[in-house]
Amino acid sequence: MADPFFSGHDAQEGSLTPSERRRLRFRNIPLRIVLPNLVTLLALSMGLTAIRYGIEGRFETAVTAVMAAAVLDGLDGRLARAIKGTSRFGAELDSLSDFVDFGVAPGLLLYLWTLHEIKGLGWFAVLVFAIACALRLARFNVTIDDPTKPAWQAEFFVGMPAPAGAVTVLLPLYLHFSVLELPASKALTPFYIVYVLGIAFLMASRIPHFSGKKIGRIPRDLVIPVLFGVGVTALLLAIYPMELLAVLSVAFLAAIPLSVRRYNRLAKAEAEKATPTEASQAR
Repeated sequence: MADPFFSGHDAQEGSLTPSERRRLRFRNIPLRIVLPNLVTLLALSMGLTAIRYGIEGRFETAVTAVMAAAVLDGLDGRLARAIKGTSRFGAELDSLSDFVDFGVAPGLLLYLWTLHEIKGLGWFAVLVFAIACALRLARFNVTIDDPTKPAWQAEFFVGMPAPAGAVTVLLPLYLHFSVLELPASKALTPFYIVYVLGIAFLMASRIPHFSGKKIGRIPRDLVIPVLFGVGVTALLLAIYPMELLAVLSVAFLAAIPLSVRRYNRLAKAEAEKATPTEASQAR
């Protein structure tokens, strides 16, 4: 299907008349195609704004901007699918926005905060994190439509998702501005660098992470508890934002062994299921 923005007719324009080329370039674009891309651009603006606040030393506000970008990133794709406004242009724009929001902005914030205390190694960690994010996004783009992928693998991401990487890599900042007041000292900077490199490794690796895509309808008897939990979480985020983000980051990292174990269990079950089939075909 032709893309609503760049329809792929550029190679054919030589065979079109001037009036046909004008109609092709200036045809109307449905609003349902434009809206998700506006959300993506808003997320990109949040990422760039986070960098600005980091330069100004307003790191708590910068963290808020990165979180806003993560929320908007989760909304644009769902909005596009809900109103049938997906497009190749939107997918490419989303990847470019994600690289800035989740690969560039968090690393720069950490560098401006304390990684600059060890300039060479600190900048090296920022570069590695950005490269890992770029590789993670590129791999996601080329494997998203893999027809050979088993259905059960939809439960998992291959490597840590870019938004999750951006949220978890800022854990030292959360702890610094939380009640724990983790110091931004040169003595602790090497540990922060190792942590950033560790998150970069998780993003570039093939370690499975729960995707959450299988979360669908909520059972009727769980509606009230879920609403209560969402309300409490929203209140905690408003009152203790850094503390809650730190807890969520630690919880996400702690869930990685669980996701690996479930992935291996499902892969083993699929292999055992395929073995009898192959044996029967050999007979």
